[in-house]
Amino acid sequence: MGLGSATPRSIGLTGGIGSGKSSVARLLVECGAVLVDTDAIAKSLTLPGGAAIEALADAFGRELIDADGALDREQMRQLVFADRQAKLRLEAILHPMIGTEAARQAAAAGDRVVVYDVPLLAESSRWRRVADRILVVDCSEQTQCSRVIARSGWTEDAVRAVIAQQASRDRRRALADALIHNDGITPDQLRFEVRALWALWWPPPALR
Repeated sequence: MGLGSATPRSIGLTGGIGSGKSSVARLLVECGAVLVDTDAIAKSLTLPGGAAIEALADAFGRELIDADGALDREQMRQLVFADRQAKLRLEAILHPMIGTEAARQAAAAGDRVVVYDVPLLAESSRWRRVADRILVVDCSEQTQCSRVIARSGWTEDAVRAVIAQQASRDRRRALADALIHNDGITPDQLRFEVRALWALWWPPPALR
């Protein structure tokens, strides 16, 4: 995807687990963007009373719904890692609902820049069509592992299993209109990089 001359109205933001994508999303919001967080939407759909709960119970059985009426995310994670057909059934239920809610939130943003935070953007052509530009946050697999272990207590094997399920770094980078290499830099340096990219894509009116 080329940068072109038109000012983008939306960004598709992606990166592997532990890449620091959520930190970049927060910095883009600081710059003035509206965040549409597809992972947060998915979680809201699977909370007690969520719009996806009944469909999930029908597809996977009540044993996947916990005592509070929410999706048992750990059981589901283990199931979809072990069974590709289960993963496809889950996506068939959730993805249309996520798309509808994301579109609603984007429409409510008005004239502000929309950032679609999509962990699996490289795996879905839908979000590449929706976003004007793609921003990829990248780092080494070892850095991914270290960050996720520190924040979640997962084993390294568990983290690497998630990485193996996601698109490769090469595949994500091939889609990027811009790349932030978030490895070995400080939070202030990351903020500088995000703000520099914002100024490039949305310069002040006098500089356009």
